[in-house]
Amino acid sequence: MQCRIIGMWGGFPKQNGPTSGYLIEHQGYTVMVDCGSGVLVKAQEYIDLNDIEHVVLSHYHYDHNADIGAYLYSRLVNTQIGRADRVLNIYGPESESFRKEVEGIIGSRFESFDATTSLTLGPFRFEFKKNAHTVEAYAMKITCEDKVLVYTSDTMFTEDLISFALEADLLIAECSLYHGTDGSRMGHMTSKEAGILAHRSHAKKVLLTHLPHYGNLQDLLADAKQQGNRNVHLAEPGMLIEL
Repeated sequence: MQCRIIGMWGGFPKQNGPTSGYLIEHQGYTVMVDCGSGVLVKAQEYIDLNDIEHVVLSHYHYDHNADIGAYLYSRLVNTQIGRADRVLNIYGPESESFRKEVEGIIGSRFESFDATTSLTLGPFRFEFKKNAHTVEAYAMKITCEDKVLVYTSDTMFTEDLISFALEADLLIAECSLYHGTDGSRMGHMTSKEAGILAHRSHAKKVLLTHLPHYGNLQDLLADAKQQGNRNVHLAEPGMLIEL
């Protein structure tokens, strides 16, 4: 299993730096996880958008789903001109309005999930944990053969994240805030909390994502590593992780 970081900025994109988006790939089968602002442009450096059949959205904040509308129209046009012959399947928390948006476009369909769902997409099995965030949002556990990737999505720190991410081969942990900030009101983790999760879950490799647009990002990294897990890195657009 491979994970390609397409974007990792929180809130809004930078020039050449999208918000949340990841390509999960194994033996030519690819699933997109989140599709934030700027993701579609960057993703095309690595894959033809028509080769993706499944997009799994953690929640409906714009920095995680802003490019979905463009993706729906991409599949519509490419279906009409004969460049695509497969439906674009979008998965996310139940939302009547979002379901209508997706299924109102030819060539796309929507399927909802919740914390009880086990979703098999090609070689990948997705499991979900409901997060403590300002809207309904989910962490994801993705299993492929004997490898496990856990993506926290947006969430404040909660104890059940530790068991959900236990001994993950790769933990992609949100790190929206610097140590000393209270993330509970915003539903986000600080660098210290991300480090505690990394250490207590015994994750084998950790990427900090959903990064802020201010301060020195190396301070985030240092704070996280101080909690005990030294195999922590900052996510970067284009980064490829092989599990």
